[in-house]
Amino acid sequence: MDKSIKAAVAMVVAGMAVAASAQEVVKIGTMSPLSGPQAHYGKDNVTGVRFAVEDLNTQGVTIGGKKIKFEVVAEDDAADPKQGTAAAQKLCDDKVAAVAGILNSGVAIPSAKIFNDCGVPFITGAATNPELTRPGYPGVFRIIANDNALGAALAGYAADTLKLKNVAVIDDRTAYGQGLANVFKKDAGAKGVNIVASEFTNDKATDFMAILTSIKAKKPDAIFYGGMDAQAGPMLRQMVQLGMTNVKFFGGDGICTAELAKLATGTKTLGNVVCADGGASLAKMPGGTEWKKRYDAKNPGVFQVYSPYFYDATMLIVDAMKRADSTDPKKYLPELRKSEYNGVTAKIAFQENGELKVPLYTLSHYIEGKKTPIGE
Repeated sequence: MDKSIKAAVAMVVAGMAVAASAQEVVKIGTMSPLSGPQAHYGKDNVTGVRFAVEDLNTQGVTIGGKKIKFEVVAEDDAADPKQGTAAAQKLCDDKVAAVAGILNSGVAIPSAKIFNDCGVPFITGAATNPELTRPGYPGVFRIIANDNALGAALAGYAADTLKLKNVAVIDDRTAYGQGLANVFKKDAGAKGVNIVASEFTNDKATDFMAILTSIKAKKPDAIFYGGMDAQAGPMLRQMVQLGMTNVKFFGGDGICTAELAKLATGTKTLGNVVCADGGASLAKMPGGTEWKKRYDAKNPGVFQVYSPYFYDATMLIVDAMKRADSTDPKKYLPELRKSEYNGVTAKIAFQENGELKVPLYTLSHYIEGKKTPIGE
């Protein structure tokens, strides 16, 4: 080979080596239930993170003089605290730069300590129990309203708008379900609502006939359920079987899904549901309508509730990295805490404890089987 050609080839190879060394792979961790009855939430959550990473990689982000390629590391926590903490430790061991994830408060609360101990910032767009931020870990954030806001909103609607007098409460004994139910009971009771029964089940149950029969005898105006749609759907069907078709049914964001209509299989009681999401409705989010068009086009049939929040959580993390000009959690965490980010869901800024400065909520009901914000 001619010497000049050899030199040219060497220069190309050297250039490729420099280009390769100038690229950095940054791992974004996420975890949610990807198996079991809550897998539809988990798939939506993880897809929200992946959707953000796809957008970021298209943008060609450069940080610290290097072109960044973002990769998603997803773990299945099965909505189980024990499996969840193992998944959290695995993400730490995989050296993720941040975590945008976790659906269930019962998984998020113990996992937050693991992420704190390994120095990985963690943002949830779904877990709502106030206990998550109570320890004051500097790298733990929530970009959705917590149960204090949701429980108070539902209690206010029941007492002040619908003028309900007697309400029965059921919870699934998880950190999320029991915590939300307790907030509702306290706030509704303070408004003069009589709590005629307090019952509990679990987050794997499907037969509620005994509980509902006991509650029916107490003639409630409404049932409040603290739990997820996988239980709320069968519960609504069984209320019809017991002739409880005029009883209102309240719940938080765990039941406030498109999936609930499928799980309730078109029962009359679906029209009695009032539920609360911890954020603005898609139509009122700054970028909600356009974002959902793009999301649905690429991920048809996946959307549930939380994917825009996990999209924002991922974008928020990278925004902080850009401002710090570093992907090192120690260097970008101070910028993350100072965020004033204009996201798809809202303008995101944090209190000292990692909660939103301005939490929003939306009350919804179901019209002809479709979840619809009240008043829209």
